[in-house]
Amino acid sequence: MILIMSGVITASEPFWIAPFTGLSPRIFGKLVTALRREGASSPGQGRPWGLPLEDWVLLAVAY
Repeated sequence: MILIMSGVITASEPFWIAPFTGLSPRIFGKLVTALRREGASSPGQGRPWGLPLEDWVLLAVAY
């Protein structure tokens, strides 16, 4: 299998999730679902997000 990476870490490619977060893609999906349920899918006031919620969560958990 040849894996071509574009150099951009994104949650839309599940192979990025485990190495950077330690979470399986399934558990990561549950985390995003729980956050979305709590209202984290919109930034509220201010400038709109340039990234989807999944990518924000990936960056935060990786940090």
